[in-house]
Amino acid sequence: MGQQTHGQQPDADSPVVVVANRLPVDQVTEPDGTVHWQRSPGGLVTALEPFVAGRGGAWVGWSGSAGAAPEPFESGGIQLMPVELSEEEVDGYYEGMSNASLWPLYHDVVEKPEYHRHWWDTYVRVNHRFADRAAEVAAEGAIVWVHDYQLQLVPALLRQRRPDLTIGFFLHIPFPPYELFTQLPWRSAIIEGLLGADLIGFQQPAAASNFVTLARRLHDLTTKGNTVSYDGRTVTAKAFPISIDARAFDQLAASPEVLARASAIREELGHPDKIVLGVDRLDYTKGIAVRLEAFEELLEEGQLESPSTVLVQVATPSRERVEHYVTMRETIEQQVGHINGIYSTIAGSAVRYFNQSMPREELAALYRVADVMLVTPYRDGMNLVAKEYVAARGDLRGALVLSEFAGAAAELRQAFLVNPHDIAGVKAQLLRALRVEPAEAARRMRAMRRQVFRHDLDFWANSFFDSLKAQV
Repeated sequence: MGQQTHGQQPDADSPVVVVANRLPVDQVTEPDGTVHWQRSPGGLVTALEPFVAGRGGAWVGWSGSAGAAPEPFESGGIQLMPVELSEEEVDGYYEGMSNASLWPLYHDVVEKPEYHRHWWDTYVRVNHRFADRAAEVAAEGAIVWVHDYQLQLVPALLRQRRPDLTIGFFLHIPFPPYELFTQLPWRSAIIEGLLGADLIGFQQPAAASNFVTLARRLHDLTTKGNTVSYDGRTVTAKAFPISIDARAFDQLAASPEVLARASAIREELGHPDKIVLGVDRLDYTKGIAVRLEAFEELLEEGQLESPSTVLVQVATPSRERVEHYVTMRETIEQQVGHINGIYSTIAGSAVRYFNQSMPREELAALYRVADVMLVTPYRDGMNLVAKEYVAARGDLRGALVLSEFAGAAAELRQAFLVNPHDIAGVKAQLLRALRVEPAEAARRMRAMRRQVFRHDLDFWANSFFDSLKAQV
């Protein structure tokens, strides 16, 4: 992210402020012990960096390490404002309330959420700290854009401190219906927290509608369409489906290095006739076990054969201190071992499983070589892997099998859509995708690429930003 200047004190002069759980940079320690910051690989950073840097803005976030926060510093034209989290706060606010209470609740209770008062108390305390930091750095009348489920109290807390600000909030994950959300002991506080924003963005229209219903029913507020009247203001709740930098991904996947790597991967896999690919964060919402079960049954029935068809599953490590995740990793590894024990041959394994992070270039090569991309979450706000696969297929080959419960299904209608709870349906669609005629595959891919390129990352950020400015 360019040059870094350390030790600047916060000035209340940033016309645009992003508030997110994490800073847009990661701390890297070299073998010789020197420490520096490098830009995070995430899509959110790619989307927002030009906005913030181009306007002399600031970014408030946690560095990712427990303990004292670094001094504010400048990087790539953005003033970075680190927020301190103690070990106990990481435990209660991040791993507890955010990832063991809110995450499972917002993902249709795929796993049972846990509710602990001390987690909530820590969540409140940390949200206050983020709001304080943003209030310090924002210029008079600034635009502040708050992100995601970890910081849902910040909009209201910030408005109390700085009523002059225009405040936007975007939720990157699903937002549950009334029947689920009302389980939450602190349901009213979350809705009030979000109502501090002028504009609340969701991935899907249904999520925005869920929010408006909750505001009306829990707080007896007047609503009209996608707006809520609250505290003398009009709060708008609207869908802004997030996307990727499609052109950049397309160029990467078509580069000679990536194409050469794609050929090498097929060779390393023993030149199978068909490669099926899954790429996910290791999370119980992603339905990794579903696709393993479907693949195993197809092998068992003789509909597919190993090693002529191989399943490559990349599962990026995630939240390894949360018990659910440890158990799930062990279960999936057992499932992979079981399938390979029965169906692998001397020529190769039926499933190639990687519990590791992979660089973008390697992922692009995998997307390029995969005959079928298998994306089967039980619930997903969007699922950018599906969009990355489409962007990577400039050759108009390949087929996407996609859960209808991923936000991306609303846009990528030419995918082979599946209900991940229906194993027979997943098997049938996987076979269709593997056997699709090249002309039909190209027609489907062309239509999906048109959608992803038109509604790319810039389109998402611009449309949210423009709507937020229109609220003023």
